[in-house]
Amino acid sequence: MAGHKTDPMISRRALLASTAAAALVGSTQAKARFLSGEVPWAPGAATPPEPALPGGWIYFTPDEARAVEAIVERLIPADELSPSGKDAGCAVFIDRQLAGPYGGAERLYMKPPFVAGTAPEFGPQSPLSPAQQYRVALKSLDAYCRSNFGGKGFAELAPEERDKVLAAMEKGEPKFDGFGSRPFFNLVLQNTMEGFFADPIYGGNRDMVGWKLIGFPGARYDYRDFIDHVTEPYTLPPVSLQGRAGWNPGR
Repeated sequence: MAGHKTDPMISRRALLASTAAAALVGSTQAKARFLSGEVPWAPGAATPPEPALPGGWIYFTPDEARAVEAIVERLIPADELSPSGKDAGCAVFIDRQLAGPYGGAERLYMKPPFVAGTAPEFGPQSPLSPAQQYRVALKSLDAYCRSNFGGKGFAELAPEERDKVLAAMEKGEPKFDGFGSRPFFNLVLQNTMEGFFADPIYGGNRDMVGWKLIGFPGARYDYRDFIDHVTEPYTLPPVSLQGRAGWNPGR
């Protein structure tokens, strides 16, 4: 009709309704599942946790693996409370992560420009993926140690010598080619902590030693019996995503 104006609110509502309907039944498979009453998805089905593969090193070379084990052993040394980072499987955790999506930077924005020296909130500023960062930095670390410690690689150094090198890396003193010593120190420290406290399904936190250290209960089904007792010690042993030996789901 001439002079008739369409209500913009009605138009927007109609558009939103039609868009939502199209999204809901956008595929034949989705239609079939919707009409049959079947839920078209399951929680966690898209990205379920993948257990770390057993066996030898996947990403690291033998020399790189020895260096990383020596690093994590000094970052988390053994004491009366827990085993070392090496014995807890932190190097295995890092190896498996570098061999997977994390190592390939699949979920990181990797387009230039890369600005060195920016604030931490700007995130990683390197054209190298985490796997490449380890490879480049470990090569520089080996060259630095052999040049300053009589031809010895990092893993061959005495504990106090390793600590000296790591302290220098934390300050950014050794000049590494391709990836700085300080960024590498921060990276391997972060990954070591992750390996010490992550679920054992990923290769680290062997025997749940990290969780036992801090009293974390792990991936138990629910905590309804303990909600009203938050001030009391939690005495049940931790449970991994894969369970644990002798685990009773009712406990």
